[in-house]
Amino acid sequence: MRARTYTVAALLAVASVTIAACSGGGDSSQPATKPSTTTTTKPVVIAPLTGLPDPQGVSETRASLGVKIENTPEARPQSGLDQADIVYEEVVEGGITRFWGFFNSAAPDNVGPIRSVRSMDPNIIVPFGGIVTFSGGTEDNVALVRATGLVTVDENNAGDAFFREPTRPAPHDLYGRTALLWGFGGTPVPPEPQLQYLKKGATFAGEPVELFHVGLDMGYDMAYVWDATKGGWSRFQQGIEPFMAAGFPETQIAPTNVIVQFIPYGTGADGDVMGTGEAWIFSDGQLIRGTWAKAYPPAPTIFSDATGTPIELTPGRTWIELAPIGTPVEVVAAVAPPPSTGATEPSTSTSTRP
Repeated sequence: MRARTYTVAALLAVASVTIAACSGGGDSSQPATKPSTTTTTKPVVIAPLTGLPDPQGVSETRASLGVKIENTPEARPQSGLDQADIVYEEVVEGGITRFWGFFNSAAPDNVGPIRSVRSMDPNIIVPFGGIVTFSGGTEDNVALVRATGLVTVDENNAGDAFFREPTRPAPHDLYGRTALLWGFGGTPVPPEPQLQYLKKGATFAGEPVELFHVGLDMGYDMAYVWDATKGGWSRFQQGIEPFMAAGFPETQIAPTNVIVQFIPYGTGADGDVMGTGEAWIFSDGQLIRGTWAKAYPPAPTIFSDATGTPIELTPGRTWIELAPIGTPVEVVAAVAPPPSTGATEPSTSTSTRP
């Protein structure tokens, strides 16, 4: 059964003591009764999709907004990916990749370019609920997405929520206005948590990692480099090109957590996120090699360590790479300097094909 608790609330009520004077037969010398006062501290709202404090409580007021976003070179830099709470990257035809960006606690004004759905998408989006936004797809795939019962928005009903960006060539020019997209409603409000996060004071414990490279097809392979100052993994496309989000200035994508989830792919874009498999979880400059499991479509994916214990991530944004089984992942270990000299030993590199 999925948890139905969306925030961690700490409600402190402090009541002052009412000082009442004992009646002395109407003796006016007795002190007057002071009015009672109550001081209430607002609950601490925790954003369900990031595990981070949400001081404004925005995450409690709206559903999840899922947007299918393109990742061809013509689509880069995309708008909004840096503000998505959770991002899934899936492989589609020809080895190219596309994203599902899920927004709740924060969002840009505009998001895109928006592109079409695939047969594997329903099992990704159902656990989030809310609204899903896309641009077409085959008739069968669109029918599968509509059959989820989620609120769907595409060219047929988007109205002013979609617009064409004149500086981009078609079909890489379709964008959405998040404020209008949220106007379509969607439930539950807020969305259910999808990942488990560390409690305050707890730490992520794994193998120290400096960087890792996910060997998808050329042009879509990527590297993540740990940046302690950002508290995240700076992403590079093709291992060398900073992967940026559109804006003024542009911002390099650097999620707090990255999960490489190895899944089977058949012909075309029919990856399967149901069942179990291997997963490598990167957080706080470290790696835990574990497993993933998804029991039924509406269930969130559970990531566990070698003992079967669910892994708790560092609170923050998370990117999940749905890599085909057999994808080579090269991990460069971080080696601490010897305490006596302060010199840094060279990192070691291992290439592993799960």
